[in-house]
Amino acid sequence: MLGVAVNFVAILIGGVIGLLVKKGIPERFSSAIMAGIGLCILFIGISGALSGGSIINLIITIVLGAAAGTALRIDDRLNQLGQKIEQRFSSSDSNGGKNRPSISQGFVTSSLLFCIGAMAIVGSINSGLVGDHSILFTKSTIDMISALILTVTLGVGVLFSAGAVLIYQGLIVLLAQALRPLLESYSLIAEINGAGSILIVALGLNMLGVAKIRVADFLPAIFLAPVVYYVSGLF
Repeated sequence: MLGVAVNFVAILIGGVIGLLVKKGIPERFSSAIMAGIGLCILFIGISGALSGGSIINLIITIVLGAAAGTALRIDDRLNQLGQKIEQRFSSSDSNGGKNRPSISQGFVTSSLLFCIGAMAIVGSINSGLVGDHSILFTKSTIDMISALILTVTLGVGVLFSAGAVLIYQGLIVLLAQALRPLLESYSLIAEINGAGSILIVALGLNMLGVAKIRVADFLPAIFLAPVVYYVSGLF
């Protein structure tokens, strides 16, 4: 769990620095930065999707994941959690314009970005399987910089995403330890990465304002990818 703890702290550090420098950055610069982040996220997602596993498996995984997430209303529940956090801290964050992103938006956007990437999944699996934290250490550096920039544009909600990362990656580490014999296949990891990369593409499109995709409703696809992989192997 060392890699997960370092990632958690890195996001907090980046977020705090972002809050300290936020007031000194004009809105036109923060908007340009936000667009740049969206483009980078889109590129990362497309690159990961192209290097994923079977296209047929990916389509089935995404369809089943979207159906499951919609039925469970994951996006609504995640936004409700963000809104509860916002209500809890609204008194200390009440000064600002109408166009400023809400705490809920910052929490949801950054949580999805930090949690669904290939590095989050593979890094946590490696950490749980063989105690190799190198990928999570690298991710921590990237996330610290991303948290700094996201906090400038999306506000204090980004800091709360550190808790989501701690829980999400921590669970993957524990599951990897428990399911060690099933998770040592490179092809399986590629399938999981492919599903996660599609979600990153959707997140990038949202940040660019191109679409309004309920990305969180697709989260079950990441966990259904191993099921689809093994079932398809039977045929």
